[in-house]
Amino acid sequence: MKRIIIQIALIALAAFLAYMIWNTIQTPIRFEKEKDVRYEKVIERLEDIRKAQVAYEDVHEQYCGDWDSLINFVLNDSIPRIRKIGMLTDSMMEAGLTETQAMKKGLIIRDTIKASVLNEVFSPDYPVKMLKIIPNSGGQEFWLAQTIITTGSRVKVPVFEARAHNNQILVQLQDEFRQQIINLNEQRRKNNRYPGLKVGSVLETTNNAGNWE
Repeated sequence: MKRIIIQIALIALAAFLAYMIWNTIQTPIRFEKEKDVRYEKVIERLEDIRKAQVAYEDVHEQYCGDWDSLINFVLNDSIPRIRKIGMLTDSMMEAGLTETQAMKKGLIIRDTIKASVLNEVFSPDYPVKMLKIIPNSGGQEFWLAQTIITTGSRVKVPVFEARAHNNQILVQLQDEFRQQIINLNEQRRKNNRYPGLKVGSVLETTNNAGNWE
């Protein structure tokens, strides 16, 4: 009887150890999958923020550092667009007409019109007020700022930055993957990389690149 009890205990211990080994292997794999899902959503939002900022800069010659102003711009403002009606045909070119001459004759139309930012950059049903919200964060907002950088050749360049820390992006995973998030942040810091996702920079000119690109 005692021998049977010992065998059962050893089997249970072996099963427990096997589970622990399996879990040790699977935990980082599951974390990467969950992280990638959330990263993808945040990257999509940051790309939309970049679109809005580029449109804002086209109109105001600087970027926006305030969410209310940027959202109001997308909802209510407009951007210039070239309206093109007609094109230079073979017969026009055979007659020696340039596009400018064809425009003067009224054969083709090229003029500037005002187009809704919302319709032109996004779509009429785009949830603009969610632009500032980090997906899956419980309503936390992206950090946003803009400034002017003077380059070494004394050229003034407008820049902006929008970012979200891993602790915000992965807040829903804190209970299950707390240590993995700590390790991820520490690894990014050791590599002198921002521990999260961001687009643009207020410290250097990056051509509005995201740190995932």
